[in-house]
Amino acid sequence: MESPFKSDILKGKVALLTGGGSGIGLEISTQFGKHGASVAIMGRRKTILDSAVSYLQSLGIPAIGFEGDVRKQEDAKRVVELTVKHFGKLDILVNAAAGNFLVSPEDLSPNGFRTVLDIDSVGTFTMCHEALNYIKKGGRGRNSTSGGIILNISATLHYTASWYQIHVAAAKAAVDAVTRNLALEWGTDYDIRVNGIAPGPIGDTAGMRKLVPDEINNKTREYMPLYKLGEKYDIAMAALYLASDAGKYINGTTIIVDGGLWLSRPRHLPKDAVKELSRTVEKRSRNAPVGVPSSKL
Repeated sequence: MESPFKSDILKGKVALLTGGGSGIGLEISTQFGKHGASVAIMGRRKTILDSAVSYLQSLGIPAIGFEGDVRKQEDAKRVVELTVKHFGKLDILVNAAAGNFLVSPEDLSPNGFRTVLDIDSVGTFTMCHEALNYIKKGGRGRNSTSGGIILNISATLHYTASWYQIHVAAAKAAVDAVTRNLALEWGTDYDIRVNGIAPGPIGDTAGMRKLVPDEINNKTREYMPLYKLGEKYDIAMAALYLASDAGKYINGTTIIVDGGLWLSRPRHLPKDAVKELSRTVEKRSRNAPVGVPSSKL
């Protein structure tokens, strides 16, 4: 699909994306690169990083990958510093790293609950905290007098409620709160715009395969206002809008990209069906290869 944006709207910008090597994160990385940005991606799995970087470079995108865990402050600090060292500055931080699995509240251990919050919410704040000195107005490596941009990938699960997703709902609610508070404080003090994107059901993603597995015949599209799933491209276009000058007066907002589905919550998905298939779905998702496009080199 042809982009509605000019190909140079992010020309000269440097973006760092956590979780940027697969799924929605990789699509945002790709579209940022196609629109002029240099891209650094951060992830825990070297094979995924290498494959994603190879793919991005095959498109002519200046790209580099860094291993790191957003839960570790030393990793966050190191990756931010290496990004600035490699590209000379940092303009855009996208927090797309996330953890998810299906589990009922009674079967979810406090440690499992904590793990998802550590990745999604604490990890998001940690990356923002370590990037501040580079993206704030007058920060190290910046060649302008304006601040940079932070985009946090959220979800719509916590707007009402969802079966087997209490940990993710809590984590994403915290992400939304971080977005609003940093937008107020860092927007005021450092001229940094902080916004979020809340994807709904997006086809061909690990999240969709977990939350709506093929075995559950729930006629998903019949309950959607637009009668279709979203695409990773849709999330990337929202990210481009917020990261470009088109969104220069947008701050503290989380854009919902779900075709209006959240308006019809709660989900039309029987809890018994989720319970029956959750273990099968988790086992399959752990064994399935991550879908990273092959290099065009």
